[in-house]
Amino acid sequence: MALDTTVPKVFAFMKGSDLLRRAAGIVMTLTAYPLLGLWTLLCIVFFPPAFLAWRLVTGWDGGRIMRHVIWVYGHGWLAIMSPFVRFRREGFDNLSGIPPSIIVLNHLSFFDTYCMALLPFHDVTFAVRAWPFRMFWYGAFMRLAGYLNVEGSSWEEIRNNSARVLAAGGHLLFFPEGHRSRDGELQQFGGGAFRLAVETGAPLIPLCITGTWRLLPPGRFQLTPSRVTLRALPAIDSGRFGGKNGHRALMRRVRMQMQEALEQMDGNQK
Repeated sequence: MALDTTVPKVFAFMKGSDLLRRAAGIVMTLTAYPLLGLWTLLCIVFFPPAFLAWRLVTGWDGGRIMRHVIWVYGHGWLAIMSPFVRFRREGFDNLSGIPPSIIVLNHLSFFDTYCMALLPFHDVTFAVRAWPFRMFWYGAFMRLAGYLNVEGSSWEEIRNNSARVLAAGGHLLFFPEGHRSRDGELQQFGGGAFRLAVETGAPLIPLCITGTWRLLPPGRFQLTPSRVTLRALPAIDSGRFGGKNGHRALMRRVRMQMQEALEQMDGNQK
């Protein structure tokens, strides 16, 4: 399945010259950042009454409400970026009716997390490093959402908290590279997500994203109009990878599948 969720209005201007492409990037930067800031401010201001309303209507616990709010917040980002970015979803039939799972995603840009609003479900707990929890405008919301601090927690804490997320019907999302790619290429994987999948028996879903590195690579401020594609690969039965080094075999298999998919996706965008 392939679905274009938005059709950018500036692509016609990008096919002429480098000058026009740079001009489109400047227009995008001057337009998108103020709107993203305004959207963020509005969400912060209206969050308390919205949280209470969510609680009364749904009866959900605070963590699930916060994860739903973040998913809705991400949709606002996608809408703001839509005049400049074509968002495409592929393989989402693989996500239909899946049980609570562990998701792994390659990491190219600051915008990768907001593109997770393209997923058809909202109850996703992110596993992140320690530094985002120190950001005063995000840290409190991340804690309320129950995000996992994989650097500031012991393995036993991570495993127990992950088991609770899965038992409650939610999904876990890991960036197995541990950081954004500096060259746009897939980096080496850490084994934490794969060990967790084997120990919990949860299915593992590889997600591949392209286009966000062009949109905003690490270390750059100016945005660039682009095509962003998010592809879901078939779920893998983690239970088939037992034994002492089973998680390493699972990690190697997933990385190979993701590498092949990313190469194909990059080729399709050229």
